[in-house]
Amino acid sequence: MAKSVAPGRPNQFLRNLNSKIACIPMMLTALVIFLGGTVWTVIYSFTNSKLLPRATFVGFDQYERLWAASRWIISIQNLAIYGVLCLIFSLLIGFVLAALMDQKIRFENTFRTIFLYPFALSFIVTGLVWQWVLNPEYGVQGVVRSLGWESFTFDPLYTPEIVIYGILIAGLWQGTGLVMCLMLAGLRGIDEDIWKAARVDGIPMWKTYIFIVIPMMRPVFITTLVLIASGIVKLYDLVVAQTSGGPGNASEVPAKYVYDYMFQAQNLGQGFAASTMMLLTVAIIVVPWAYLEFGGRKRV
Repeated sequence: MAKSVAPGRPNQFLRNLNSKIACIPMMLTALVIFLGGTVWTVIYSFTNSKLLPRATFVGFDQYERLWAASRWIISIQNLAIYGVLCLIFSLLIGFVLAALMDQKIRFENTFRTIFLYPFALSFIVTGLVWQWVLNPEYGVQGVVRSLGWESFTFDPLYTPEIVIYGILIAGLWQGTGLVMCLMLAGLRGIDEDIWKAARVDGIPMWKTYIFIVIPMMRPVFITTLVLIASGIVKLYDLVVAQTSGGPGNASEVPAKYVYDYMFQAQNLGQGFAASTMMLLTVAIIVVPWAYLEFGGRKRV
C-alpha cells in the first residue's frame, strides 16, 4: 500500500497546475505591495521622516504628537459618529426598501434602478451634488424660504456642530441602494414554503422577518457589514467634495488627515503614524470577528 501511495504524491502537487501558476502574480502582489507596504509604513511611522523617508528612529514621538493633536481627535470623533449612524441607517433603510420591493410591486425594475443609480456615481460627484442641495442660498433652505417660510434654516455644511450629519446624508443617499439590492437578493433566496408556513401558523409578518427571515440572512448581513465598514474607514472623497474638512476642522476624518500630512504638510512620519493607527483600529475589529466567524467554530 505504501508503494502505491508514494507515486501519487507528485500528481497531487501537479493538479490544477495552471491555476496555481495563474495565482502567482496575485500572491506576489499581495505579499510585496500590500503586506510589504504595510510593514514599511509601520516601520517608518517610528521615524522623523519629512519630505522623504529617512531611517532616523524617534520611538513613539510621532504617536505622542498624533494623540496630542486636536485635529486628529476631532477626525476620530467624526468617523465614529459617521460610522455608527451609517451602519445603522444603511442596514435599516436598505432592508426596509428591500422588504417593500419583495412584495412584487409594479415597476419594480424601475424603482430598483432609481435606488441603485446613485451608487454608480463617484463620491466626488455625489459630494458636489449634495454640496449644492445643502447650500443655504440656492439649496433646500433657499427653496423653502422662497416659498414663504423666511425663518426656515437648514445649512448643515456650514454649522460645525452638525456638519458631519450633512456628509452622512450624502453617504446614505449613495450607498443605501446597494444595501437594498443585497438584502433583496437575500430575501429572494428565502424558500416560499417558509412564508406559507408562517402565514398558516398565524405569525405576524414583522415577527416572521425578525425571528425567521433575518437570522436566515446572516451571511448577507455579514457581507453587507463588511462592504459598509470598508467604505466608512476610507471616507475621504465626500468630505473633500462637500466641505474640504471645514468649517475649520469640524468635518475632518482620519483619511484626510493622513493625506494632508503626507502630501501637503510634507510630514511623512506623522502621516505614517496616523495610517498605522487606522490599520490597528481595523485589525482590532476585524481579527476577533474573523476568528469567531471562521476559526472559532467547531469543525465537523
